[in-house]
Amino acid sequence: MSHRLSDIAAALGARLEGNGDLIVTTAAEPAMAGPDALALAMDPKYAEGLTQGGARAAILWEGADWRAMRLEAGLFVPRPRYAMAGLTRMLDPGPGIAPGIHPSAVIDPTAQIGEGVAIAPFVVIGAGAQIGAGTRIGAQCFIGDGSILGADCLLMPGVRIGARVRIGARFIAGFGSSVGSDGFSFVTPETSKVEAARQTLGATDADTRPQSWTRIHSLGAVEIDADVEMGANSTIDRGTVRATRIGRGTKIDNLVHIGHNATIGEDCLLCGQVGISGSVRVGNRVVLGGQVGVSDNIFVGDDVVAGGSTKIYSNAPAGRMLLGSPAMKMETQIELYKAQRRLPRLFAQVSELQKTVRSLMDALAEQTKR
Repeated sequence: MSHRLSDIAAALGARLEGNGDLIVTTAAEPAMAGPDALALAMDPKYAEGLTQGGARAAILWEGADWRAMRLEAGLFVPRPRYAMAGLTRMLDPGPGIAPGIHPSAVIDPTAQIGEGVAIAPFVVIGAGAQIGAGTRIGAQCFIGDGSILGADCLLMPGVRIGARVRIGARFIAGFGSSVGSDGFSFVTPETSKVEAARQTLGATDADTRPQSWTRIHSLGAVEIDADVEMGANSTIDRGTVRATRIGRGTKIDNLVHIGHNATIGEDCLLCGQVGISGSVRVGNRVVLGGQVGVSDNIFVGDDVVAGGSTKIYSNAPAGRMLLGSPAMKMETQIELYKAQRRLPRLFAQVSELQKTVRSLMDALAEQTKR
């Protein structure tokens, strides 16, 4: 794909200086950029890289002298990282799913396929499923009976969507992701040791006899609103009776697990290896860093931000910045961490004080004997 620099500037709302007729086919880091690449040099620290590479044009920081850098043109944008979103969208060739329906696809006669849908080899679409117009489905995907997929969705190869799942427009699912598996829900005929631990918070050892786990089947579904993305090998379990729900615009990273009956709000960011237990309610615009864990049956309020590896065991108020295990206010956790790092020095000081006190006490005892 090739683009004229003036067209890129217009699409990004950028200020163009220099030759707008230059053609670029890709974007690159400054030191690795060739003559057909647009160098991404949005900070002065990238100036040296521009001299090492062969780019003729670059996105630059405000005030940069593109002529002195021997460039033929420069683009200037008020928010460089946001501009990258538009630029990469223009330059992304996509997954290369051929138009039309591949002859190896297995599609139930009762399924409804919208206009302009692209279906790759070995796709299976179940009875009564509905596929929205312009949707692209990669190789070896599975869409279960009665599921609905909105317009302009993109399923990368190996995606699995269970029965009765409802997904809005412009959904993107990464390689191997799964929507609509059964929830992890089991019960014992009598009170289990897990239940006893919950009731007593581990205060007493439960006296329970051996017994087997019995599955609670998942009768609910999954409902996903428009503009949601989920990364590779992420999973969203169906609800036990009611649906698991994901709000509009939420973005889910790779290897994220969302348990049965969970409700995730709008415009949330769930980073890699986040684990959300069953029946959790997450508000809008919540950001959970990598490896954050959320205990079951609790609420995380709007605009909460939890740093990486935070473990949330109880309700989190709206707007709270959290860190640590158990989760606490971020500034408190940082102070505790600083104090923890000072402990070895503190122990050494206490040891020295103990020696001093012991010496003084020994000297006092000698004086008393005299």
